[in-house]
Amino acid sequence: QVQLVETGGGLVQAGDSLRLSCVTSGRTFSVFGMGWFRQAPGKEREFVAAIMWSIGRTHYADSVKGRFTISRDNANDTMYLQMNSLKPEDTAVYYCAAGTSSYGTEGSEYDYWGHGTQVTVSS
Repeated sequence: QVQLVETGGGLVQAGDSLRLSCVTSGRTFSVFGMGWFRQAPGKEREFVAAIMWSIGRTHYADSVKGRFTISRDNANDTMYLQMNSLKPEDTAVYYCAAGTSSYGTEGSEYDYWGHGTQVTVSS
C-alpha cells in the first residue's frame, strides 16, 4: 500500500500562485509515476499533470501548460505542483495519485489516491 497526503490548498485571487505538496509513505518503491487530478463542483475529474518518478519525465493538460509545474523530491518521497497565474476556472479539489505501472492521463491508470486539497481562486 501507498499512502498519499496532499497539502497546500487555499483561497487565492486570480493571478496568484500556490504550491501543492503530496507526501507519500508506505511501499513507495513500487511507485512508477504520480499525477495530479482535479475535480470542480458538478464536473468530472480531470487530469492536470503527471511525472515519471524515476527520471522526472512530465506531461500536462493543455489547460495548465505553461502555468503549472509538476516536480518531485525522490529523497523525501514528495511530489509538488507549482501553480502560477491562477484563474477562477482552476478552482477545484486537487488530488494526487500514484501508479505502479503508469503515469498517464486517465484516473483508472492510478492505484492510490489522496483525499484531496481544496483550491479556490477568486476573480
